[in-house]
Amino acid sequence: MAKKNIKEEAIGLDAELRKSEAFIQKNLKTILIALAGVIVIVAGVFIYQKHMDEVEAEAQTAMSKSQSLFYQEQFETALNGDGAASKGFLKIISDYSGTKTANLANLYAGLCYYKMEKYDEAIEYLESFSPKNDNSVSPSAVAALGNCYIQKDQKEKGAEKLIEAANMAKNSLSPVFILQAAEVYENLGQNDKALNLYNEIKSEYPTSPIAQNIDKYIERVK
Repeated sequence: MAKKNIKEEAIGLDAELRKSEAFIQKNLKTILIALAGVIVIVAGVFIYQKHMDEVEAEAQTAMSKSQSLFYQEQFETALNGDGAASKGFLKIISDYSGTKTANLANLYAGLCYYKMEKYDEAIEYLESFSPKNDNSVSPSAVAALGNCYIQKDQKEKGAEKLIEAANMAKNSLSPVFILQAAEVYENLGQNDKALNLYNEIKSEYPTSPIAQNIDKYIERVK
């Protein structure tokens, strides 16, 4: 009986294998096309990534020259290039679109325009910068955007951005941004909002240099 069952199972398995072979033979062309498609996609992703790595490296080289000009406070040249060694942040943004370096160039371009007191242009490029999960560069970018709005007399929007920057940073930069936002609200006559922010500095950042003198701000708006 056991031998019969084994034989029947073997026959059944052989039948299933024949069905599978028949299916593969019948659909071989379709299967090969599908496999080729997968290979093309994987290869395309690899080639694209390799290309983007090369583009990123090239962009970073161009970026370093513009950064040097920025730190020398040659903001116009840093933006537009010098016709020789430096392409300028604006050209980097257009030539290397989609790279991390081009994203960072948006921040630098915004800061250049801010320093040149061209606040509309500064806002445009600072808003084009995509903040990351860091607690220094990205919060500073958001704070710079807040300051642009303040300069454009959109003070409440500016204060909101400063608070956003403080919440992103959660470090020694935070009380600086909070204090500035509080002073904006105080200037707008919104003393309750200013008081809350001054108290936040006192309670959340008691060891910061700003907190050492915060009581005078608290007394002023009470």
